[in-house]
Amino acid sequence: MTADDAVEKIVGVLKEVDGLRPATPVSPGTTWLPVDWDGMAVELDTDVVRIRLIATRLPIPPLLDRAADAVRSVLAGTEWAEAGLQLVVTDLDGAAFA
Repeated sequence: MTADDAVEKIVGVLKEVDGLRPATPVSPGTTWLPVDWDGMAVELDTDVVRIRLIATRLPIPPLLDRAADAVRSVLAGTEWAEAGLQLVVTDLDGAAFA
């Protein structure tokens, strides 16, 4: 699996975790540039896989547990299978308080 494939699959499984979304450098509504904004939240390295997230629900720890399980399933059997996993919540969406 290539790094691009891994990023795409990671973003895909994270979309299934209700309450988290990838932290993008600009508004996800900015569609005029052909860039994979969600993929920019994922950094793959042989030692660590770092994913920046925005929480849209509380409590955060169970969301991170589900995300970690989902990402680990994607990384199984790849060169990143043994890498450390860092899920970094960079922001809390106001919707989490609704």
